[in-house]
Amino acid sequence: MSNKNRKITIARGVGYGLVDLMGGGAFTIIGAFLLFFYTTFAGLTPIEGASIIAIARIVDAVASLFIGSISDNFYKTKLGKMFGRRRFFLLIGAPLMAVYVLLWTTGRSYTFYLLTYLAFEIIAAMILIPWETLPSEMTKDFTERTKLSASRMFISATGTFLATFVPGRLIKYFGDNNPEAYFINGLFFAIIYAICIFISYKCTWERELTPEMEAELLNSSEKKSIGDQLKVMATILGDYISTFKVRAFRQHLAIYILSFTAKDLFNSVFIYFCVYALLVPSTLAASILSLSLIGIPTTIIGGFLMIKVGPGNIFKISYTTMIICLLGFYSVYKMGLGSNTALLFLIGAIYQIGRSLLEFTPWNVFPFIPDVDELITRQRREGLFAAVMTFTRKSSVAIATFAVGVILQNGGFVKGQATQPEAVITTIANILLYGCIGLLLLALICAITFKLNKRTHGILVDEVDRLKAGGSKADVTLETKEIVENLTGYKYENVWQETTV
Repeated sequence: MSNKNRKITIARGVGYGLVDLMGGGAFTIIGAFLLFFYTTFAGLTPIEGASIIAIARIVDAVASLFIGSISDNFYKTKLGKMFGRRRFFLLIGAPLMAVYVLLWTTGRSYTFYLLTYLAFEIIAAMILIPWETLPSEMTKDFTERTKLSASRMFISATGTFLATFVPGRLIKYFGDNNPEAYFINGLFFAIIYAICIFISYKCTWERELTPEMEAELLNSSEKKSIGDQLKVMATILGDYISTFKVRAFRQHLAIYILSFTAKDLFNSVFIYFCVYALLVPSTLAASILSLSLIGIPTTIIGGFLMIKVGPGNIFKISYTTMIICLLGFYSVYKMGLGSNTALLFLIGAIYQIGRSLLEFTPWNVFPFIPDVDELITRQRREGLFAAVMTFTRKSSVAIATFAVGVILQNGGFVKGQATQPEAVITTIANILLYGCIGLLLLALICAITFKLNKRTHGILVDEVDRLKAGGSKADVTLETKEIVENLTGYKYENVWQETTV
């Protein structure tokens, strides 16, 4: 679909962002409830449950690398020319959301749970990786991209709220010990996600093919030898490795992985923490998590802060807020104040402000990373960067989730048991304290040196446009040179070369 005469309106942004009702919602439900569901209703041990999530995400992480490359080159196919190299995957992904229901059935084998969860992870990646590149496809303007990303994160915040609010109400209705609540929840959201993904397909577009892409399209029908195919694979691998040469991307990726893994650890252990350490019902834990509703207005504020103070400062606000709240939850446990519901809700509400900013910022920054890369490589590689981000995140969360399962089981956790040994309770509390806070502190350290913001991005884009128009590198200003070197990690003399790196 051509982007000619298209305008980025709020309504268009919402239509684009609807996919993140699934991206933000489904994985919030999975992070908060799936391991608990496995160990409480599916008859799996903590290691078995955690290994399903870990194995599926590692396999999916590898698959995600190929999805990024496939999306970047899908314009060469008939389907890509007809439906778009990015948007085609939204079209076929919508009906495949039916797989989500199968995650929440009981009385199945370990193999069944593994295969169904693996299928869902791959389907979600097949949708999310091409979709995440669309802001870069639809516009080059910082403010318009921020409008798209802010709309996306508003929807994501809504999805996160629904992902905790709806299960909480169903659990309360059916009872803490009834797995039917989880199945109905899965069915409800599978339908909602399918509808949202299809709407997003209808509301978005892609940039027109460049002359270089059209020339490559004409040559794509030529048959390649095995040797040529191996060279292509080696080139793709080299392209993935080359993304780590971009300094802004290395910093961005470190911040993203560390902070999101901290959030995932919290989601994985919070229900355990409430049920076994604070001795409150899982319904209350879900209600506290549903305070993610606060994330909806927070994302609006985040869009304003993104432009006014830049992502680096948002990171600092987010991580500091979350660390203070995690210390608050741990103090409630140590002081035996679990019955103080008002205090738990207060800490939970403030935590959700920090959490929503954590989720808001990285994917608002992402559309500007390919612009930094373009100054180095003279290429547009949005799909490549999206795939690397997805690969590293899924790999890290797989390791973290499996570690939680191992730690719980080695700590003496007994599956399906209403009470747990004191050693298990201490272990759960320590994961919250040392695991989550430690990761957030590391992310905070990385955020301090992150310099990509509206001003520096504008200067970089202007330099790309100047060089594209035939400007001489010798005419660069000192400020532009310093910004380019800081963001790219290259000496200015080594960017915008005739041969790509």
